[in-house]
Amino acid sequence: MLFRNKIQSAQKNLLKKYKFVRSIYRDFRLYDLGSITLNRLTPKKGYVIRQNVAYGLKARQRLDLYISSQVEAKPLIVFVHGGAWSHGDKSAYKFVGEAFARFGYDVAVMNYHLAPEHKFPSYIDDLAVALGFLDQQQIKLGISTQKIALMGHSAGAFNIVSLVYHPRHYQLAVKQNIKAIIGIAGPYHFDYKGDPLAENAFDQAVPYQQVMPYYFVEKNDIQHYLFLAENDQIVKDKNTLDLQAKLQERGNHCEIKVIPKTGHISIMGSVSSLFSRFFVTRSAIIQVLDQSLKKDGYH
Repeated sequence: MLFRNKIQSAQKNLLKKYKFVRSIYRDFRLYDLGSITLNRLTPKKGYVIRQNVAYGLKARQRLDLYISSQVEAKPLIVFVHGGAWSHGDKSAYKFVGEAFARFGYDVAVMNYHLAPEHKFPSYIDDLAVALGFLDQQQIKLGISTQKIALMGHSAGAFNIVSLVYHPRHYQLAVKQNIKAIIGIAGPYHFDYKGDPLAENAFDQAVPYQQVMPYYFVEKNDIQHYLFLAENDQIVKDKNTLDLQAKLQERGNHCEIKVIPKTGHISIMGSVSSLFSRFFVTRSAIIQVLDQSLKKDGYH
């Protein structure tokens, strides 16, 4: 009887986990549908789009470039989407490109290789390749990599932080040009072993202490801004709080911004120009971008 009860208890736990994962993926799919609607309603003025620019030789190494028509010598935002490292596409984020291009920023929205076929650090490698490409081709593309902000949501936030704080150092020609990191609802310090959303994105034989950016923070001059959704039910706030503590321990700048009335998915959707009057998300990001990237002569 005791053995049977243990089996039944284990089955119930598995069922709960299954239902939880299904609900999360449902939310991601609903977000995709919402993104399609946002994209259709996104204004088309004030920027030019260069779509499907190849930053590497592989199929997923593509980006969309939103070039602002406002000013010359503009700062550059490189945006990395979320999706538990296994889902998502740059095509769903036209509203992100528009949201910041209208304020005088050029925006690169990139794809990267996805799990389960690809595992850490392949998606960080893609980001390094994309930055190298943008730097080498900046004149041809009509952009500047003199001042760069890395921005990412969820898994994308992990990616941008991991590029800078990684078990092995990336040789980036533009590393000194990265002036700001904007991490939105990011998982920076968690154990992925057995995690239903993340386990396929990481080698389960490698302890998370050898992967998480939290453990590889070094002193630098980057301005770190970590955004939290007030009602995030997917990524625990502890990820952000832990990273801030580690950054400040090393003497780095870091500020946390809590966005009211948002959850893990809606915090990203609230960036859209359609919702900017109802949420402070975009205005808060613009404020820190201007503070970090426009203080030395950009207008």
